[in-house]
Amino acid sequence: MKTKVSYYQKEEFRLFVTRSFPNLIQLKKEGDKASFNQLVLKIIPKIRKYVNGEFNNAIKKGNFPIDKYKANDIIDQLFIEIYNHIEEVKTENDFYMWLFKKTNELLEDIITEEEFDNLFFKNIDDYSKPEWDEMQENFSTDGGGDLLMIEELDDYSYNHNNYTLNNVFIENNDKALAEKIDKELNEEEIENHIALVLHKLPNPMRNVFELYTNEQLEIEEIAQIRNNTVAEVKQLLNDAKKALQVSFLNRYSN
Repeated sequence: MKTKVSYYQKEEFRLFVTRSFPNLIQLKKEGDKASFNQLVLKIIPKIRKYVNGEFNNAIKKGNFPIDKYKANDIIDQLFIEIYNHIEEVKTENDFYMWLFKKTNELLEDIITEEEFDNLFFKNIDDYSKPEWDEMQENFSTDGGGDLLMIEELDDYSYNHNNYTLNNVFIENNDKALAEKIDKELNEEEIENHIALVLHKLPNPMRNVFELYTNEQLEIEEIAQIRNNTVAEVKQLLNDAKKALQVSFLNRYSN
């Protein structure tokens, strides 16, 4: 399968965040808030991308007013949370997870949880390729044929999550199908399909998959971030992967 350097970039970013923690603690002890904020600024772009992704999902589902909040509203509050509560973090290895927990708490305050329509999930085995293609088209446009564009989110990374088949097909018995799809589809087609299916899944399932895949967080860390049990997170992640596998099988196996 195709591999991407983004995995290693994510690992490097997490290491940078971890190593920044002692410096942030020291800067706060010294009362040097300007230098503290300058160091936090180097961490924020990755968090902003995560916030933008959550906004985008909520907007497309109609659970979030597009003109009411911007990413900066979350980021500004996150700066305050980090400075005021960084001593809550027990060790430097916990800092990365703690940032996402704080971010999720801020997002939960303003994003209304949708009522999950289980029709898609129940019927995922039955959709034909033309039906999948129509869903993809509707997902990419606003219904009137115009590509969705959201104010201030002009960064390419906003809608680019580097999903790969490695995120979906793990077991050896999936290898043949994964290799077939990998040969037939380009990276953009794979990313777009995964993004479509995740958008259709219930928010907890989607969020767990993205925290695990995009943010390189462990199962136990995601459980802490979302206030779930480890067993619940494992089930949500397995369900998300299964839905994605079935969707690829039905859309592209012929």
